[in-house]
Amino acid sequence: MKKGLLLLFCLVNSFALFAQEKMYIHTSENVTLGALISDVDSVYFGNDGYSVYFEIGDSLVEFGISEIDSISFGDDSETVSVVYNGSSVSVINPLAFEGVSVNFDGADVVVNSLLDDRKIDYELSGSTSDGMFKIYSDYKYNLILNGVNITNTDGAAINIQSGKKCDLILEDGTVNTLEDGSSYAESEEDEKSALFSEGQIIFSGTGSLNVTSNSKHAICSDDYISVEEGTITVASAAKDGIHVNDYFEMSGGTLNIKATGDGIDGDEGYILITGGEITISCASSDVKGITCDSVMTISGGTIDLTINGDQSKGLKSGQSMFLEGGDISITTSGNAVLESSGSGYDPSYCSAIKCDEDVYATGADITVTSTGKAGKGISCDGTVSITSGTIGITTTGSGATYKNSSGVTDAYTATGISVDENLSIDGGNITVSCSGAGGKGISADGAFTVGESGTPVINVTTSGSKIQISSSDYAEAKAVKVDGAATIENGTVTISSADDGIKSEQSVTINGGDISITKSVEGVEAPIITVNDGNVSVVASDDAFNATYGNGSENNDGSYIYLYGGYVVLNTSAGDGLDSNGNIQMTGGTVVVHGPQSSPEVGIDVNGTFNENGGFLIVSAPNSNMVEGPATSSTQYSLIATTSTNLSTSTLFHIQDSQGNSLVSFKAARTYSAIVFSSSSLKSGSTYSIYTGGTCTGTETDGLYSGGTYSGGTLKKSFTVSGKVTKVSF
Repeated sequence: MKKGLLLLFCLVNSFALFAQEKMYIHTSENVTLGALISDVDSVYFGNDGYSVYFEIGDSLVEFGISEIDSISFGDDSETVSVVYNGSSVSVINPLAFEGVSVNFDGADVVVNSLLDDRKIDYELSGSTSDGMFKIYSDYKYNLILNGVNITNTDGAAINIQSGKKCDLILEDGTVNTLEDGSSYAESEEDEKSALFSEGQIIFSGTGSLNVTSNSKHAICSDDYISVEEGTITVASAAKDGIHVNDYFEMSGGTLNIKATGDGIDGDEGYILITGGEITISCASSDVKGITCDSVMTISGGTIDLTINGDQSKGLKSGQSMFLEGGDISITTSGNAVLESSGSGYDPSYCSAIKCDEDVYATGADITVTSTGKAGKGISCDGTVSITSGTIGITTTGSGATYKNSSGVTDAYTATGISVDENLSIDGGNITVSCSGAGGKGISADGAFTVGESGTPVINVTTSGSKIQISSSDYAEAKAVKVDGAATIENGTVTISSADDGIKSEQSVTINGGDISITKSVEGVEAPIITVNDGNVSVVASDDAFNATYGNGSENNDGSYIYLYGGYVVLNTSAGDGLDSNGNIQMTGGTVVVHGPQSSPEVGIDVNGTFNENGGFLIVSAPNSNMVEGPATSSTQYSLIATTSTNLSTSTLFHIQDSQGNSLVSFKAARTYSAIVFSSSSLKSGSTYSIYTGGTCTGTETDGLYSGGTYSGGTLKKSFTVSGKVTKVSF
């Protein structure tokens, strides 16, 4: 019998030498071992009659005859296959005698590859409820998941103890599932997640992978992770959904993550997302949707983050953040948390986007919805630069008072865009809406610049009530609040504010663009307000333009309103149209002021001097002894006309010269009894006539008529200009 077996083997082997490359030894333990035929020196039986010996290269391998099911011959292969069968496995290892060993205990599989010159495929399939796959490799390799389901009750489902690159391929059309245990057995090796690797992981293939972590991270690499293809779902993670040490990249595929910790944590490395779809849900406090300590760049793909925990963050980077493209949607509902600091507390906010350095938004489409107490849309410790893309931010959470680190009562509030340094918006379409108490639309501790090199469209709305901090101090729902200089060069800016429209502690300069403040208390407030060009429209319940250093006195505080050009319409229901605690200078442009309908407020209120040296000015106001106008030191002539009769909004005010040429036809926005007018058309020694009522066939814009013919009015007064300021009663 022994001799017959040996002869049969030799015949088959001789045949195989001509057509096949490998001999495969199939054992009774469902293990297949491959050996290159060229490496097989001999095969012989032991003297005991129960053993067979294979002399392969430098190795002499002994098997019991009962351990061998069969021997076959076939093509060379470099795919190691592991099939899980419940509590056992089947293994095909064609490289068993070339440096790859596969050992197993039940369904616990350990692969050790000493090959250092070629890439091997390791293919996993089948299912086990108590098993694992561990690999050591001296060279990069492919790990193919071909419909495998592994649950490890005391550790990682897949444990890669190799620092070499792993191309993890999700076989097309397959569903693969990995789950770790609720606790891990003690080990001297790192084992940080259900799918863990010491080296790089690159995901590809169009199959799917479902990962559940009951103890640690779901997927972790002590190197980097790159997602190119596939659908990866983290059903739940006790810690982070994906955690890397070096960096995380994604160019395609789909990620669905639900984590107790962070969704994707790049740790000290960077994050680069150029494509794919990411959906992350984080419900815990003080966690992040996507975070890294280095640079974050998003240039493509679709990102949808739901962040519900207090003081949590959607996107968080320790260094600069580049939002260059893609669709980003972030919903937050967490509240701000007061953390002990000094003699009081320091608020820690729930923010959709938080950056410790600079943010560059150059093409992404961003939608933020924040409902938690004092939630932030974009919060940046450095500068923010927006040049293109679409940004929509809605916050509905209210603020509250607290004791700050100095023990002084203060307030923390929601903010759409909050910047510790400078904010520049040069392009794109930006919409910010804040409805909570004290909520601010845009806040910058540095300068605010709009349209320096482009034509952005900006809409800011605040509608919340103010928060009382002390008997005289409130946290108010301002639309734009900056500590540095605010400069608008170009673009379209539309503001509706429950308090100030634009407030700067330094200056507001308008060099162009279309600025419309449709609702405000103070429209534009700063120590220095300058209009060089552009179209400006302000509706305010208090002062429309208010230049002040905030001292509240009636003395000249050195503040200034400079009106050098442009078209300005100021409409105030219960404040002053042009209010300067210092001086006003006008040299050009058109300024239309619809003042309040009752005293003591007026159309123009200036503590210092109003020099009218050019341009076109028309102001309506109530009649009182407080009516003010340009000073006699002006170079252009002005008129202050008052009447003891209140004139209705339907009653036109008209001035024409002695030849009947119209200088102005004007319809006030509310009841008026005083008009301040200045124009280069007023000439010294010339006589003019004031009419009220009647009609004008010209085009009416902001109460000011252009073109057409005036008729039907009542002549009220004729006057002759004899000084720089002519005062008449009509």
